[in-house]
Amino acid sequence: MNSKEIIRELPYSEPFLFVDEITKIDENGVQGTYMLRKNSFFYEGHFKDNPVTPGVILTETMAQIGVVCLGIYLLGRKQVELKPKIALTSNQIDFYLPVFPGDKVKVVSEKIYYRFKKLKCSVRMLNEKNELVCRGEIAGMIVNE
Repeated sequence: MNSKEIIRELPYSEPFLFVDEITKIDENGVQGTYMLRKNSFFYEGHFKDNPVTPGVILTETMAQIGVVCLGIYLLGRKQVELKPKIALTSNQIDFYLPVFPGDKVKVVSEKIYYRFKKLKCSVRMLNEKNELVCRGEIAGMIVNE
C-alpha cells in the first residue's frame, strides 16, 4: 500500500484527522507530518487569547501517524479490506515544548513489537526547528468486527 492509500483507509475524518502526509513507511516504522490548522475547534478557549495545542491532540496525532498508519501498512491490503479497527490500548507520553496554531509537526515512530494483534511503538514528535516536542510509547490492538 502506498501512503495515499493508507491515509484513505484511516478510520478518521475532518475535524479529527491529524495526518497530512506520510513521508516514510516500512515494516519497522513510519514518519509523517501534520499542520495544525489555526481555526481548529480545540483552540477555542484553550487558552484565552493565547491558544496552545492540547496534549491530548498531540498524543492523538502521534497515535494516528505512529500506530494506526503503521498498523494499516503492516496488515496489508487484503486485511484492510476486512475493515478491522485499531483501538489504542495504552500510551505514556512526556511533553517538552508547546505547539501553537499553524505549526507543522513531524511524527517519527519505530516499531517495538507487533505480535498477537498488538502493535507497540516508540513515538516522538518534532517541530519545524527539529526540536523535540514530546515522546513516549503508544500501543494499539487490532480488533476485528
